[in-house]
Amino acid sequence: MMLKAVILIGGPQKGTRFRPLSLDVPKPLFPVAGLPMVQHHIEACAAVPDIREILLLGYFPAQQLQQFVADMIAAYKIRIRYLQEYQALGTAGGIYHFRDQISSGNPDAFFVLNGDVCGDFPLHEMLDFHTSLSMPSLITIMGTEATRQQSTMYGCIVEDRETHQILHYVEKPSTFVSNLINCGVYICSPDIFKRVGEIFNSRQDFYSCDDCEGTETIQLEQDILMPIAGTGQAYMYTTDRWWSQIKTAGSAIYASHHYLYSLGNCYYF
Repeated sequence: MMLKAVILIGGPQKGTRFRPLSLDVPKPLFPVAGLPMVQHHIEACAAVPDIREILLLGYFPAQQLQQFVADMIAAYKIRIRYLQEYQALGTAGGIYHFRDQISSGNPDAFFVLNGDVCGDFPLHEMLDFHTSLSMPSLITIMGTEATRQQSTMYGCIVEDRETHQILHYVEKPSTFVSNLINCGVYICSPDIFKRVGEIFNSRQDFYSCDDCEGTETIQLEQDILMPIAGTGQAYMYTTDRWWSQIKTAGSAIYASHHYLYSLGNCYYF
């Protein structure tokens, strides 16, 4: 099997809740437990033997990440590239824009990881689950359980408990839907490009040429997951390992604690 990994790192317009920490260094490079935040993602992906290439997608100026990428290639001995979006294209728009680079070499599937999440990513186990499904999955989501109160702050998933097929998906619902939430880690079939392409083309047809700005911005959550839920094309792998988003400076401290604790360094903040 040949796999790739895509890490979505966003850009300089994001991360306002991370200030002032993000003023001097791009948020993906801010140290968490002594390592740049996105290095934890790279380390987890590099540990999966079948991943041959890691692609960072975002709209930071390339020079801000050039040295970091070179350091990561040297440290993990794996092909890593940064692909710069010309504007914010959304969590699915960027993947579609760089579909030729992702598809190069004909990978059997590719991981997608949001850059603002952290955790003990069970990528091996998730891949085993994805490949063992009796029906091909267009996308497999890593999910975890949250409290009833916390759940409305995330994408909520309703699954078939026996097959783990996703029956319903709502992004940040206004009322309680499910305590199963989206971790922002996915395994995608290359067939997903066809689905995203259909959305992209429909938007070009809908808007006039003078009104096409923003039609490439496509969200994986609202534009892909919500419509295909209940169609047999999306499944969920549930993890009970620790996981968190890193949206604020305080959440970076929480993440550092967990990373250090998982290494056996029981430091408390």
